[in-house]
Amino acid sequence: MEAANAEHMKMFFYENRLQTYSSWPFEEGCACTPENMAKAGFIHTPSENSPDIAMCFHCYKELEGWEPEDDPQKEHESHSPLCAFILLKKSVNELTVEEILRLQKDRQKFLIKKTCNQVIEKFEEAAKSRRADIVKTAMEG
Repeated sequence: MEAANAEHMKMFFYENRLQTYSSWPFEEGCACTPENMAKAGFIHTPSENSPDIAMCFHCYKELEGWEPEDDPQKEHESHSPLCAFILLKKSVNELTVEEILRLQKDRQKFLIKKTCNQVIEKFEEAAKSRRADIVKTAMEG
């Protein structure tokens, strides 16, 4: 847990978020450059099928299907209006210890919510599959 927390704390800093954009498909001439993505709190989390997935390090909101003209700040605000990081009105370097702790608490809430939603999704998929098996068995009998 300590290592994960230390890794997360690193992502508060723009430079560390920017370093995650080694194979980002949008460069100069685009609104969603690595620099703008990192400024908006996103880290690049590509998968084999989706090279343009970016996730807010703070609220865990994942967005993909970026278009060159997409403004990362506006996209973040519209898809996750309660993200405390995107709502910050000052630089991370100017935050007080109390503000950082409040952000950490906020981040934990987002993480718990995301984890619970993933468990619920898996349960619902399993329930759907089980129901289909029961209906199939009933039809055969």
